[in-house]
Amino acid sequence: MTGLPRVALADGLPTPFPIWPAGVGPGSEGVTVQETVVERSADPAAWHDRYTVGITRPHLSLYRPAHPNGTALLVMPGGGYRRVVVDKEGDEIGRRLSAAGVTVFVLTYRLPGRLPGDGHVHAADVPLRDAQRAMRLIRARAAEWGVDPHKVGAMGLSAGGHVAGSLGTRYDTPVYTPQDAADRLSARPDFLALVYPVVSMDPAIAHQGSRAQLLGDNPTPAQDAAYSTERAVTAQTPPTFLLHADDDPSVPVENSLRFYAALHAAKVPAELHIFQKGGHGFGIRGVARLPAAAWPDLYIAWVRGLGMMP
Repeated sequence: MTGLPRVALADGLPTPFPIWPAGVGPGSEGVTVQETVVERSADPAAWHDRYTVGITRPHLSLYRPAHPNGTALLVMPGGGYRRVVVDKEGDEIGRRLSAAGVTVFVLTYRLPGRLPGDGHVHAADVPLRDAQRAMRLIRARAAEWGVDPHKVGAMGLSAGGHVAGSLGTRYDTPVYTPQDAADRLSARPDFLALVYPVVSMDPAIAHQGSRAQLLGDNPTPAQDAAYSTERAVTAQTPPTFLLHADDDPSVPVENSLRFYAALHAAKVPAELHIFQKGGHGFGIRGVARLPAAAWPDLYIAWVRGLGMMP
């Protein structure tokens, strides 16, 4: 496996490792963009707020708990399909849930490529391609990491919620040519969490930025339908935990409501939490003084209730 940009190793972040045997993900062989980490924090010495762009070599960052309980979680941060958030929807989640005994893998996935200089083949399926591969790789190396391959969940936040929702509903859709033995394993998460997620491409409720990045400026009704995850829910969709703030100004709460309604109709076990306040993109730190701050504990209790965590 090939190496990764050293910039991703700063400030105590786990050393990332590539998910594809060649390093570069299939469909990105001719893409020349360079992976870059950008800092948005006004005071980086106090706290970080970074994001990554220019991804051709998707990778996982592993958060190993001091006392692993066998449960694993694949996390897909958000970023509007323009970037992948590093800290508040990646590192913070990894640290909080690994402290509860969960072995956490944060995925830096490829973006659809609508930004200048990108140009992945079949760009709309590139994020799902990486999510499927990451899930299979976790199961293939489960013994190495002390993970039960039958207790591997997925979590996505914002646009990462669309990646996770796509994984939970299209886990067996062939979107890449198998690379090695890992690709014979299932990509279906055993449980799913969608946090203020982008769910639907319906123009009436879609996050328009994510929709444009994924499908272009003028997608057809057929494209909107094909990439609306609530329309792909079946009885085989994993049990799902949903979380949203009613005052979300970016991704309408109707996204979570529609996914929950589809789960309910399919008789899939589901739990939905809608908080009055929280806005969007709050992660954990962003709601520290609000009732929504309870969400990690609610999530852990829900996973335990499924029997997926001791």
